[in-house]
This record gives sequence, structure tokens and C-alpha cells, in this order.
Amino acid sequence: MGIKNDLENKLKDAMREQNEDKKRVYRMALSSIRFEEKTKNKELDEESVQAIIQKEIKIRNEMIEDAMKAGRDETVNEKKAEISLLEEFLPKQLNDEELSRLISETVQEVQATGTSDMGKVMKTLLPKVKGLCSNEKVSKAVKDYLANL
Repeated sequence: MGIKNDLENKLKDAMREQNEDKKRVYRMALSSIRFEEKTKNKELDEESVQAIIQKEIKIRNEMIEDAMKAGRDETVNEKKAEISLLEEFLPKQLNDEELSRLISETVQEVQATGTSDMGKVMKTLLPKVKGLCSNEKVSKAVKDYLANL
């Protein structure tokens, strides 16, 4: 059973529970998936569906930043709740320690010596962490690691 089917089942459960917040989040995610399927004129594989879920989470993180600047705590809490609902459909994300270990291994593997080698490190590292960590987080962690070499 795929992520899309899980989302559809969760939507049905939310409808039975009459939980408007969950229904809204699940419908938005399914809508994004269906839009992409219609655009590409084919059913998406699990990796593509995961990418869409991660994109939805990224959008909500940006909304949180904007809401924090505007002092809208209610919106911040709402978006954090939405993110936690969406994260259920992704594989377990890497924690900072696991990411650091992978970065260290990759830096040694490509023999990086400083920030000028960031491209080489990212090119090798991104396939290893695909779906397990956002590219933005990886980029920031690699930049920090290489700056401290």
C-alpha cells in the first residue's frame, strides 16, 4: 500500500471523525499529488509522492517563518500541527547526529578540503539522503561542516 492510498484512507477516517483540520490537510496533499499526476499524465511513484509531501511541509515551514515575523502564534501552531500530520507519511527522517556522520563520511570519500568542494560533497551526499532529509537542511549542514575544516 502506497502513501497515496494511506492518505486517502486517513482522509476517510477524518471524514468519519468530522475532523476539519485533518480533512483540509489530507485533501491539500492529495490535491497536489493528483495535480502532478494530471500534469505528467501518469501515476506517480512513491519517491515522487514523498517529494510532494516534503514540498508541502516546506511550504508550511515558510508560512511558520512569516507568521512568527508577524506575531501570529495561532497560525504558527496550526501550521506545526499540519506538518506533524504530513510527516506521518514520510520515512523516518535523519536526526542531526546521523546527518553529521553521513556528511563526515562523504567529505572523506570525495576528499573535500573546504567550502569550495561543496558541490562535490552535495552531488555525492544527496542521493544517500533522498527522502530522509530536506535538501535545505543538508545544504546548511554541509556548508557548516566544510566551513569548520
